[in-house]
Amino acid sequence: MSRYQAALLGLSLLLILLLYLGLPGPPEQTFWLWGDPNVTVLAGLTPGNSPIFYREVLPLHQARRAEVVLLHGKAFNSHTWEQLGTLQLLSKRDYRAVALDLPGFGNSAPTKEASTEAGRASLLARVLRDLAVHNAVLVSPSLSGRYALPFLMQHHRQLRGFVPIAPTSTQNYTREQFWAVKTPTLILYGELDHSLAQESLRQLLHLPNHSVVKLHNAGHACYLHKPRDFHATLLAFLDHLP
Repeated sequence: MSRYQAALLGLSLLLILLLYLGLPGPPEQTFWLWGDPNVTVLAGLTPGNSPIFYREVLPLHQARRAEVVLLHGKAFNSHTWEQLGTLQLLSKRDYRAVALDLPGFGNSAPTKEASTEAGRASLLARVLRDLAVHNAVLVSPSLSGRYALPFLMQHHRQLRGFVPIAPTSTQNYTREQFWAVKTPTLILYGELDHSLAQESLRQLLHLPNHSVVKLHNAGHACYLHKPRDFHATLLAFLDHLP
């Protein structure tokens, strides 16, 4: 082998090594379960100076008492729940469901109201009031804990159920504050989420009326990685609410 050929071979091996080191690891698997064509997903904006964009489905048949409110994590918005088929599935199971774009995400503009804990709780209370949502079951993944948890602490008597999915901000509340909340709660998290899920779980276990479900082979956004398991678990919780 000539020096020229050896140099080319060495350069090729170096490039392959650099590419290998620069490539990200294998992505977590996500399944998009597109919706049922028989279900109409409505969309709109709440009234007022700081409108919140929402997507909504109505029960296909006789409405159940609980109404599901779906929040979202940092990388997502209300469209996630339509892409995943969650909105459509809830409609087919006769639940009214509303998915929100939190301020600064999707089609909702940022608002100063979201800069404080009290403001976020007030904003969520206002949105539920504007949309005439009663007996709400609040589904709160990740970042949305910044809204759901202050609302839970202040307005838990308005909630029919609470479904935290590794939410942020649990560290802001004491064991006594969690203990005072009697809302039926389904704590969901992914087996492969070794950070936020574990941190939030330690606090959420202080809720007195809770059950815990771990989705196997799922990461932080466990509802995306195991949508069928997530949907089955959520529906079982909803169907057995008092």
